[in-house]
Amino acid sequence: MTTLTRRATLLGVAALTLPHPGLAQADQRPSITIAVQKVVNSNTLEMAREQSNVGTRVYGSYAEMLIDTDWIGDLSLRPALATAWRRIDDRTVELDLREGVRFHNGDVMTAEDVVFSFGPERLWGAGQQAQGTLFANSATGSTGKAPPPEVPAVARRTYPGFDRIEIVRAGVIRFVNRTPDVTLEGRIARNVGMIGSRRAFAEADSWLAWARKPVGTGPYRVVEFRPDRDLTLEAFDEYWGGRPPLRRIRFVEVPEPASRVNGLLSGEYDFACDVNPDQIADIEKNPRFEVVGSTITNHRVTVFDKHHPQLRDARIRRAFTHAIDRQMIVDALWAGRTAVPKGLQWDYYGEMFQADWSVPAYDPAEARRLLREAGYKGDPVPYRLLNNYYTGQVATAQILVEMWRQVGLNVQIEMKENWGQIFDRNAPRAVRDWSNSAAFNDPVSSISAGFGPQGQSQQVGEYENEEFNRLSNELETSTDRPRRRVVFRRMLEIAEREDPVYTVLHQTATFTAKRKDIRWKAAQSFLMDFRRENWGS
Repeated sequence: MTTLTRRATLLGVAALTLPHPGLAQADQRPSITIAVQKVVNSNTLEMAREQSNVGTRVYGSYAEMLIDTDWIGDLSLRPALATAWRRIDDRTVELDLREGVRFHNGDVMTAEDVVFSFGPERLWGAGQQAQGTLFANSATGSTGKAPPPEVPAVARRTYPGFDRIEIVRAGVIRFVNRTPDVTLEGRIARNVGMIGSRRAFAEADSWLAWARKPVGTGPYRVVEFRPDRDLTLEAFDEYWGGRPPLRRIRFVEVPEPASRVNGLLSGEYDFACDVNPDQIADIEKNPRFEVVGSTITNHRVTVFDKHHPQLRDARIRRAFTHAIDRQMIVDALWAGRTAVPKGLQWDYYGEMFQADWSVPAYDPAEARRLLREAGYKGDPVPYRLLNNYYTGQVATAQILVEMWRQVGLNVQIEMKENWGQIFDRNAPRAVRDWSNSAAFNDPVSSISAGFGPQGQSQQVGEYENEEFNRLSNELETSTDRPRRRVVFRRMLEIAEREDPVYTVLHQTATFTAKRKDIRWKAAQSFLMDFRRENWGS
């Protein structure tokens, strides 16, 4: 007996009513244009390289991980390309792969694709070590397309104890660590672990060709990527999660916030990202538009290079932290729409959250005392920043410089064009802007990933602290949960008060302006979700 599904029945009716296949009704799904200040930073779409706030906004449409995060809901981990997972021991997580998932090239996802996605060709570099395991030619076959150096660097700080991926049997894989790690599930959910097509990678002309048009499993596939201009995605109707609600999505670079808003109001764009708080009231005077968004799992921070001559003495860096009236910045530039957090942490850390912690107090007198004690003579301190890469970045920097001037710090703004110039070691570095995200609900996702031994700050040569590094390694490998809480607190004491590497300014908030007739929810992340459960009109 043959059973007709509802979909098959509808397709049959359509076939009977349409006189000729060529006269089938055109795709009626909407296409949207989204104005962003930047599409990506690295000029690639490979998330093992494009670790940025702006890249986070786009990757969820074309790439997926084994484990997803409910960024719109309660921030919990949930099934994605793996339908279930379980702990085998402190070093091992076993995952059941979702059946029937197709890549954008039509191939069905296999365990071999997962092994490739965490293997040397994509993440570690053929013949390089992943902190313990030597990878030569893997079972996936060598393509000779080694990733650039920053990709293995990102992989090492994302998976510091990684050993291997094993295929247990068809549809079941194991993620195996060299060291214990109570956060393995969260690490697997990181976007670095996007699952890509092994065949598409092998057939790409070069690593860069792959990175600019990766073949993933998301609801939309990459059609065209023009670096520094735009990114166009179109619906992938074989998506395992159901037919996507949009026919096409175009992210277009519009650096100035006012131009993004004007383009929205004129109908050129459907969404305008990173709206300044002082623009919200004017936008919402027009009944056709609204602004959505709130605080997210990211904090704006100022980072110090302790090797600059004026910052070698920790007392000078501590003076920087006490000179900042953070609440004034929140009130003046954010209209109270964000908050000063309890240091580099979020309450969704649960038992690891240090509820009685605080950022350094606003205390100009203490800042002046520390500068006198350190013998600071007013020598200039360079402060590198970009032109409003972060919402309100330039205005924030101008306020900070004035606050620092009032306690006697001579800070000089240096405007830069890109992140390469921000991190350039060939000129004196001292202070820079940054932000730090909690990619999952544990401190290793933020304080260790950003500032630990494998973190970006130490990798670019800004900071080191022997005790902090030892504790960071302990935090990443200990299974003693009460001890981990003690370790985290001590790391906060070192990094924020004793030997500062950063100081937190405020929690990040993102605001997106859009047409009011579009039903769409903003995430607690920079990510923009355009799957069918988050779209309506």
